Amino acid sequence: MAPPLANDTKDAKDDEKRWPSRRTLLVGASALGTAGALGATGCSRVATASGTDGGDLLDRLRAQGVVRLGIAGEIPFGYIDTDGELTGEAPELAKVIFKRLGVDRVQPVPIEFGSLIPGLQSQTFDVVSAGMYINPERCAQVIFSDPDYQMLDAFIVRKGNPKNLHNYRDVVEARAKFATGTGYAEIQYAVEAGYEESDILIVQDQVAGLNAVEAGRADVFAGTALTTREVVKKSSKAESTEAFAPLVGGKPHVDGGGFAFRPAETNLRDAFNVELRKLKDTGELFRILRPFGFTKAEMTGMTAKELCGG
Repeated sequence: MAPPLANDTKDAKDDEKRWPSRRTLLVGASALGTAGALGATGCSRVATASGTDGGDLLDRLRAQGVVRLGIAGEIPFGYIDTDGELTGEAPELAKVIFKRLGVDRVQPVPIEFGSLIPGLQSQTFDVVSAGMYINPERCAQVIFSDPDYQMLDAFIVRKGNPKNLHNYRDVVEARAKFATGTGYAEIQYAVEAGYEESDILIVQDQVAGLNAVEAGRADVFAGTALTTREVVKKSSKAESTEAFAPLVGGKPHVDGGGFAFRPAETNLRDAFNVELRKLKDTGELFRILRPFGFTKAEMTGMTAKELCGG
């Protein structure tokens, strides 16, 4: 999902959850992920990439008939549901695209979000399928598909928004108690607005963020517009604010998320992009993402090159 860089500062104690959290989903998926990782080759790692120009991973995946997807147990981006099935916007999109590329099956490899890129680099799985934000820091380590969605930020606040918080500058001026998720992009956005990073309450995910706001441990939790509006639906104490673009370098910034590949595997990335463009052109992409709370406003024509700063 959204976060660009891991940032382990303060951990909030776990509250009783109303919805599955990232940790809960990872625990529930661990057996499935381990079985999946062993399924096709009898080994917990994929085969070492060859020296073929552009990589030969797509050919090998077609021969194996299965692609391993690194997921982070994050609703709605990629997770194992209560029936033990892999779902989320990125895995459902991956199922469609890889089927078109001649790879019939996908297998989840659940892992903590901060370990997705290291796991990809160490060949623990083939592709990161977690709605990962595309940014220059990550583009220096992996290559990305074009984004399949774009996203603004929003806040979780107490009902009525008593501190009148609508952007990061408001949070700084109100001296509000600010929380966001582990490794979330919102950490950097708050710091750029003038919030002291050491004062940020770091929690596990948007569910823990909602709990922190409801319990009064935080005045505001920052996350993606999608995750905040979804998580407050069952809350009687909290609400989400209107979506807004954070400022980066003094200018409004829109994030976009996509799939990550090892740098040598440009053939796979390029073939993936071809099918992604077809889905965008026909409107099928929106039909795949809509059940996970995405709106037409979150469809995008941005490219990975733009988001990588190239």
